[in-house]
Amino acid sequence: MSNTPPVYDESKIKTLSSLEHIRLRSGMYIGRLGDGSNPDDGIYVLLKEVIDNAIDEFIMGFGKKIEVGVENGVASVRDFGRGIPLGKVIDCVSTINTGAKYNDEVFQFSVGLNGVGTKAVNALSSEFRVVSYRNGEYFEARFERGKLLSKKSGKAANEPDGTLVQFLPDTEIFDDYSFNFEYIEKRLWNYAYLNTGLKLFFGKQKFESKNGLLDLLQNEVGDSTVYNIGYYRGKQLEFAFTHTQAYGETYFSFVNGQFTSDGGTHLSAFREGVLKGVNEFFKKNYSGVDVRDGIAGAIAVKLKSPVFESQTKNKLGNTEIRGWIVSEVKSGIVDFLHKNTDAARQLENKIVQNEKLRTELNKVKKEAKEAAKRIEIKIPNLKDCKYHFNSDAKGGRSTIFLTEGQSAGGSIISARDVYTQAIYTMRGKPQNVFGKTKAAIYQNDELHDMMMALGIEENIENLRYNRIVLATDADVDGFHIRNLLLTFFLTYFEELVMAGHIYILETPLFRVRNKNETRYCYSEKERDAAVKAIRDPEITRFKGLGEISPKEFGQFIGDNMRLIEVTVKSVKNISETLEFYMGKNTPERRDFIMENLI
Repeated sequence: MSNTPPVYDESKIKTLSSLEHIRLRSGMYIGRLGDGSNPDDGIYVLLKEVIDNAIDEFIMGFGKKIEVGVENGVASVRDFGRGIPLGKVIDCVSTINTGAKYNDEVFQFSVGLNGVGTKAVNALSSEFRVVSYRNGEYFEARFERGKLLSKKSGKAANEPDGTLVQFLPDTEIFDDYSFNFEYIEKRLWNYAYLNTGLKLFFGKQKFESKNGLLDLLQNEVGDSTVYNIGYYRGKQLEFAFTHTQAYGETYFSFVNGQFTSDGGTHLSAFREGVLKGVNEFFKKNYSGVDVRDGIAGAIAVKLKSPVFESQTKNKLGNTEIRGWIVSEVKSGIVDFLHKNTDAARQLENKIVQNEKLRTELNKVKKEAKEAAKRIEIKIPNLKDCKYHFNSDAKGGRSTIFLTEGQSAGGSIISARDVYTQAIYTMRGKPQNVFGKTKAAIYQNDELHDMMMALGIEENIENLRYNRIVLATDADVDGFHIRNLLLTFFLTYFEELVMAGHIYILETPLFRVRNKNETRYCYSEKERDAAVKAIRDPEITRFKGLGEISPKEFGQFIGDNMRLIEVTVKSVKNISETLEFYMGKNTPERRDFIMENLI
């Protein structure tokens, strides 16, 4: 065997076409790939990018209706805007750096990937069709994985102006995927809230909002408001706010129509503006914690040059916008409170109540066994990792597993990546905190230690891990512990769930193997398929995580780790759901189980 290194010369230099690069480095353009089970999976990013183009047309005053469809895996979007100029249709969907998004006279507040979006959809689809209708004529082009197959043009006398895009996500890129209609509906509602006057259709469903973010907040928090929702709309800024009886802060933030799940400078400026507005109106010096605890808010800004901290636009980074947003929010808050004296009185009562609860909580904190600072604290059940969220360059990969018992924790501890994976091992079933005040955390060592390990005692901005993974056995006790943990987070730290930090670990239920092959199966269906495929198989049923050896376990928490993100369909349903499953209504639950057992 030769030890000569490979030759590095002109022949080794590759030049990829723009669409080939998108296929090779798809994560750079659309983030995660996924199979459609997560609302941030790539297939929804593709759909969003096409709809964004239609939204841009509406924003510029063209087309008040958008039709969206998904049939047999093929997604379609038909807008009724101006239509792509017929001579540039192919270029606009296949040539990077080509499009009107770069022209401020045409598109002032573009929401898409700045002229890249439709090209990414084209490159990552096994079938892609675009038809533009303008002034009674049409131009159609069909592509396969970014390569032009055919084109045609002609008269289209009965078709109104606009653009139709149809695409089938490529299974070479996305594997075995399927669209979840609930995720699509959620996105369409957001489009409706952010674009009053626009009608969106998905099948027979219509999505329309007359009151913008006011409607969004009303639908999210329902009847749990302390006072009527405050609402403000300016040229570049729109916001709505109220308070509920929940703990913490809940926000829905948007930039140019893009939902920013991780917030950013616009959200922090909004929070600051709320505090300054409240203090100016009441001529007090209330603390931010007391003013904002229980707040539910929605904010949307329009920016000509937004700077995001990631390609998928989850967090806004523009610092120059803080001043004017703080000022405008403060002015809007003061104006609302002057015009709504009942709301002002109820808000003040809420702040005073928050102050009282915080004072009582501080007394309980002092009585807690551990009063040291977070960095100094030593938690016996925590096996920490090196990199942490928001403090290290690699913190985005930081994960903490919440496990039950020493046996399960032992397997994960032995198999984990010590740089990015931490373990918190629970001694038993955590306390059911439904209906209890926040003082319950400080009166329970298990919950207190877990909160301190996560770094969320003061606020979630100090969260130490990007992903909090519930790693419990797939049995009755494991599911019960999972529900108790979810109750804990949804009761006290709802915003962690809303921001997409809580996950459930999926581990195999079965191992099917012979001397030549081993398959791990996550369902009875997968097990049955493996039994048919493997000759003379030995079948093992894993009753708990502790039964999986550390050597085996490593692959289940590695690069191919299966995680289910915990999502909330609507904030207003949280209290009702927890009441049913975790409240003191055992007879009602028993009747439900008996009726649905079969």
